[in-house]
Formats: sequence, structure tokens, C-alpha cells
Amino acid sequence: MKISHADVLVTSPGRNFVTLRITTDDGVVGYGDATLNGRELAVAAYLSDHVVPLLTGRDPHRIEDTWQYLYRGAYWRRGPVTMAAIAAVDVALWDIKAKVAGLPLYQLLGGASRKGALAYGHASGFDLEALFDSIRAHLELGYRAIRIQTGVPGLDSVYGVSASTQIGKRYDYEPAQRSAVPSEEQWDTRAYLRHLPAVFEAVRNEFGPELPLLHDGHHRMTPIQAAKLGKALEPYDLFWLEDCTPAENQEALRLVRQHTTTPLAIGEIFNTAFDYQTLITEQLIDYVRSAVTHTGGITAMKKLFDFAALYQIKSGIHGPTDISPVGQAAALHLDLAIHNFGIQEYMRHSPETLEVFRTSYTFTDGLLHPGDTPGLGIEYDEALAEKFPYDPAYLPVNRLLDGTVHDW
Repeated sequence: MKISHADVLVTSPGRNFVTLRITTDDGVVGYGDATLNGRELAVAAYLSDHVVPLLTGRDPHRIEDTWQYLYRGAYWRRGPVTMAAIAAVDVALWDIKAKVAGLPLYQLLGGASRKGALAYGHASGFDLEALFDSIRAHLELGYRAIRIQTGVPGLDSVYGVSASTQIGKRYDYEPAQRSAVPSEEQWDTRAYLRHLPAVFEAVRNEFGPELPLLHDGHHRMTPIQAAKLGKALEPYDLFWLEDCTPAENQEALRLVRQHTTTPLAIGEIFNTAFDYQTLITEQLIDYVRSAVTHTGGITAMKKLFDFAALYQIKSGIHGPTDISPVGQAAALHLDLAIHNFGIQEYMRHSPETLEVFRTSYTFTDGLLHPGDTPGLGIEYDEALAEKFPYDPAYLPVNRLLDGTVHDW
């Protein structure tokens, strides 16, 4: 068996996605997600111009060798564009291998370690009433763990609160907006730190102590601010506090760890295991947040989770709607197979997206399951996808009240 050709498919059914389709000489097709929110065409060009020409004639079963060939062979390593492209190839090859074997992909990764993957949903509201309504709606959908994001008094726009968009049109409950340039939002860390503990106190009083609650700080705090927040949230027993401070400075998490026992999740903007070395070996985090799509695919993520398992650190794979159903399916096969699974982020894709990407994964009683269709369990409707052309969209830019650009 050889790879006969590969195609880069760009579509926008509600939001932009980049998909790699690899076809073998005997007609087996594999899909990989190459979506990089706001930089989609950079990955599409990298694949079309620099990766696809290298794939023709290769043995699709040599997944590890192909991964190393694309990573080491380019000499210029890492980065989100490169690693998303490699991930797309890697996941497509795993899809092919599992289809040839006639098995769902998780069986090739060691088989199921659990009956399903606990998922958390995104509840948000600009005030407590709206937030409570959102939590109840998610509970009615079957979620058994909830991420809490809320408005902050004095700020018109806040990450994670869907009602906050002022410019352009929000789609798929994502903050990316259809526009030629990013919108700009304002931020006040002190106001946020004053407000948030009272929100969690109110949520606990309303919904009780058992419901797992999560929160995303979205890289906006300094280490000492993150430590202060983690300590303030301890009475409310969070499942995790996510991205409390920019973690490129891995040593900064030492200070956070010294001051709080609130569990920490880091890594959705990381691309390789190297980004985690200090965080994992010094046990400065509790959950690895990388996405399969942005971190080199299944091959790389399996190694990363095995590394984390040595230090009792669990998975928490990134899973918003800017990860396509192909990337989500790949995550679910890993979730089911690895031993150190923690939780899976799950935002429901739009109906238009799910018409282009036909899925076999299920969500029942709070648990996701990838299904037992051979391969990933995803089919792509190319004719329908062509009816949704690429439309530029960007995540916002964030500024402090004095106009200084800040982490969004």
C-alpha cells in the first residue's frame, strides 16, 4: 500500500476548518484536522506547498517514521503552523491504519480503559441570573461538569461570555469574528480578581458541592495574581483553574504552586512536549491541556500523556469548536485508551458543521464515546463543504484600560 495523493480541504460551515485528506492507491481514505484559529490559511499553504508533495508514494503504515521525517526533516522545528500540519498527517495515517485493520482507532492504542470520557461544557452569563440559566441548560443537556465564565462589572467584553461580542457576528459560540481585522476588548485584572470569588460562592450555594466546576483565566494574570486567585477559590473546590498565567515561563508556576492547592491545567497554546518539561517533572500542573490538532497528532500526544503519567498528571484535551470534528474524534480515541485520562472539553459544533463532518461519536449521561466505526469514525461531505467558502475571522485583541496590549 502506498499514498497516492493528498488534498487540503478548506471550508467554513459556521466557522473555518482545514482538513487534510490522504488517499491510498487502493482507495482507503484518512482524515486529519489542520485548523489553526485565525491562521487557517497559513497551515493550508504549509501543507499544500511543503508537506503534500512529500507524501506521495510513502507507506501509510509507517506512522512514526513519517512523523519524524516531517518534524526532523524540515530542520525548522515546532511552532503552531508546523505542528498542526504534522498533526493532520499523523491523524489521517492513524485513520487509514485503523480502517485497514477494520477497528475503531482506540483499539490500536491499547483498547478501552473506560466506558466513556467525562466531558465538561461551557456555561456563561454576564450576570448571575444568566449564568445560572446557562448552568441549568447544560445540566439538562447531560453535562456532569461545567466551566464557569462570567461578566466583570465595568467591562463590556469578557472572554468566555457569549453575550459580550460588540463587533461582527459570533458563530459557533466562539469569540472569533468575521472581520478583516481583530476586534479589541478591554481588561481590568483587579476588577476580575475582586469579582470572581463571589461568583463561585454563589454558584456553589445554588448548585451544591458535588458539581465539578472549572474556570479559565486565559493567561491574563501574573504569577502572583494567579496565586492569589487560586487561594481565593480554594473554598469552592474547583476541578481546575485553567491557564492562570502565561506558561511559556514554566518556572513561574512554582510561585503559583507555593500558594494554592487549587488544581491547575495548562497547555492549550503549547505545541510539543518540550513546552511541558519543567511543568511535568516538577509537578507544577495537574492537567495537560494540549489539543491533538495543535500538538503533532496522536503519535505525539500519546507520548506526552505517557510522560505526564509518570508524575500522576492527567489529560484535559483542548476541545472547543475551532477543533473540527476530526480533531475531536481523534481526542476521544485517545481519551478512551490512555490510563491517565482526566476530562474532555466538549463544545457542541453547529448543525452546519455536523452536516459537513458526519460523526459517529456519542454523548450520553455526561460521557463521550468515539464509537466503534473503523478508523476515526468521521466522514467528510466534500460537495456540501464547497458551499461554505473560507471567510476570514479573527480572535479579539485585548488591551488594559490604559491601552496597553494584554494577553487575550
